[in-house]
Amino acid sequence: MPEPDVNLLAAALRRDSADLNLYAEVLSAGLADSLPAGAVSVKRRRTVADRLAGRGGPVAELDIVLGEQRLSLRMDGGRVAGEVRHEVRGIVLSRRPVGLDEWIDTLARALAEAAASNARAREAVERFLA
Repeated sequence: MPEPDVNLLAAALRRDSADLNLYAEVLSAGLADSLPAGAVSVKRRRTVADRLAGRGGPVAELDIVLGEQRLSLRMDGGRVAGEVRHEVRGIVLSRRPVGLDEWIDTLARALAEAAASNARAREAVERFLA
């Protein structure tokens, strides 16, 4: 597979971002199914009604680890907070808060880099570009 166009990948990742709850669900499911085990961590906010109905509840936090980058996205009542960290062996070397657009662009670049050397990451990229 030729190297993916980062701008095209970012546009595909941004596709459903107008509805944050839907966006978090689609993104977390797509990445969790495609990336190696442990690369995607999803925390959900479950109400009593969610528990009684056996539902998982909406995504509250999404963490993605690609190489030495950890990208975190937190949703709270319609607000979103992104963070990009550079970690080496569990030690955080840098941390910076980012808006949703910058978070998506960073995720697209990290996925494109990972796709160059990892078949599962390449699958994730192909799934979002399809």
